[in-house]
Parts: sequence; structure tokens; C-alpha cells
Amino acid sequence: MSSVSATPQPVASSLVSTAPQVELRGLRKTFGRVVAVDSVDLEIGDGEFFAMLGPSGSGKTTVLRMIAGFERPTSGSVILGGVDETALPAFRRDVSTVFQDYALFPHMTVGQNVAYGLKVRGVGGAERARRVGEALEMVRLGDLGARKPGELSGGQRQRVALARALVTRPKVLLLDEPLGALDLKLREQMQLELKSIQREVGITFLFVTHDQDEALTLCDRLAVFNAGRIEQVGPPGEVYERPASRFVAGFVGSSNVIPSALAPRIVGKPGTFAIRPEKIRVLASGAAAATAKAATGEHSVRGTVDEVVYAGPTTRLVVSGPEELLLSATVLNADDASALRRGDPIALAWHESALRPLEG
Repeated sequence: MSSVSATPQPVASSLVSTAPQVELRGLRKTFGRVVAVDSVDLEIGDGEFFAMLGPSGSGKTTVLRMIAGFERPTSGSVILGGVDETALPAFRRDVSTVFQDYALFPHMTVGQNVAYGLKVRGVGGAERARRVGEALEMVRLGDLGARKPGELSGGQRQRVALARALVTRPKVLLLDEPLGALDLKLREQMQLELKSIQREVGITFLFVTHDQDEALTLCDRLAVFNAGRIEQVGPPGEVYERPASRFVAGFVGSSNVIPSALAPRIVGKPGTFAIRPEKIRVLASGAAAATAKAATGEHSVRGTVDEVVYAGPTTRLVVSGPEELLLSATVLNADDASALRRGDPIALAWHESALRPLEG
């Protein structure tokens, strides 16, 4: 599959300009015979909240490390703010990085940790104290400057790491799975805070994650990585609703894939198609499934319930359809789907518009 070149799109923030802040051209990285990143082309706009999403080993973190200057590309270019900085060491790039493990100095106070980058840059004491205070207020830790990292919760340590990265006022903030160590509730809270902070400071955030929900929640656009290449770039809604490949359909959310061998009989036309579980509705269950018919513009199949998975407000049904086709449907419990049992006959339906053709 060829690499994808993405042109910046307008995003919600009024601070976003059309000029790219990060440009990657033909970026490639090998470790011996292993190709970690394979000819990646990408543009990220100034002030954009951009996510690089993919499974472990897909190349996203290696790309981030090359942008930061921690890794040298085997070939290709890293251009930041219109300047080719491929050969520049990390300390000379106008970027800051927030790591999953926070990387705080345990013997320093919160204030000293945040001030460290400014001190290295030779910023004077009074100016340093003012900017540290502003950064801590931004992340809602203004009264904890005297504490040590060991006295803080995981969420508070993450905020310290964020304040330390922002206090130097970088052009680009790189976030390497920064919320991965937090529990679900705190992670969701930090997602909202990150988005709010990004809008406030107006700089480019480049966020690496393997968590699809996190990427969809946070970013203006995202790139989906697979085996060192980019499979698709676009706004969250576009990538989710119109996946470009079988990989994207399966990795970003979950999808039912109707293979080309079955498509003519199931959907009445050739090709491979994806359909999201929430786009499928239960047309009938029990004895009624034998006579159920879909409305105009809809496709329907009959099958047998294999699994019923209760998930609070929704229930996920796994259904054996024709010719060993397995379909998954997510339905609201208000629709009485929880009354279904394994072995029940069932009819499922979806509208033609819910089908998405897949290339790979």
C-alpha cells in the first residue's frame, strides 16, 4: 500500500492557520532488516490537535521520536515550522515531549520540575517563577508547587509533566501515550482537560495512542498507522464513518466485513464492504424472524443468535448468518434485545447507505 500524504483541513479552533507546523517527507526508519517506518508523508497544521493511532509496532512512536530528534531517520525529512530540522539534535528543536511514565525528577519539587527546562535555557529567576506559576495554574496545580512527585496521584503527576512541557512555550507538543497509565475514569477526565488546554494555548499537539476512543475523542484529525505506513488520514468522523481499508474498519471501532465472495448474495453487488454494528437493527426475533422483511433500501439476513453480551445501556449480539457469515449488532437495551437468548432465530437489517466499500 502506498503512503498517504495529508493536506491540513480546517479545524474548530480559531487559532489554527493553514500553514503546516510539521511536515514529514518520505520518512523511513530501519533497525537492521526491520522496517519500522516506511516512506511516510504527512502534514500537520499549526494549532492542530493531531493523533497518530495504531497498534503496537505500527511505527507511530518511532515517527514521534524522529520528530522529537531522539531518532535519526534512515531517509526522508522532518520539517518543523518550514525549516528542515532532520539533522538537528533534540535540544535544538522547538518541541517538548510528554511521556507515559512522566519522567519527573523524584528529588525535586513540583515547581522545580516544571522550572527545569527554563533553568537549562538560562531564563532568569523572576521570569522563571512567573512562568512556572502560570503553567501550574493552567493545569490546576497552583497550590502544589512545593510537593514532591511521590506525594501526588497519577493524574497530578501527569499534569506536572504537561506543565513542564508547556512552560517552555514550544511550537509543537508531542504526547507519547501520556494517559496510558491512568485508570479509565481519570483518563476520561484528562482527555477533556487536554482538549481544553490545547484550545487555550493554541499550539500544535501531536498525540500518539493505540486507544481508538481516545484518538476519536481528542483530535481534529488522525492518521491510522499499520506496519510502518499510514493507511488513512482525516477527521475522526470521516475515518470512522468511511474507513479506507479493511484494517481501518477493524481497528478504528469494530466493523462487520462482508467479503467479496458473499457480497453479491448479501448486498446485491460485488466488492468487499464494512458495516458498523450500531448501524444494524434487529428486524425481528423469535418466530417472527421467519416472515420478517426489510423496508425499501434495506438489506436483511436471517440467522441465529450465537452470543448476547450485556453492556449496560447496550447489548451486543453475535449472529450466525448465511454461509457461516458472523455479524455483530449493537442495540439499545430499550429495544428489548436483552430478552434474546443463544439459539434464538433472528432477522437483522441495515440500510444501503450504511455500507462502506473497502479497498484492502
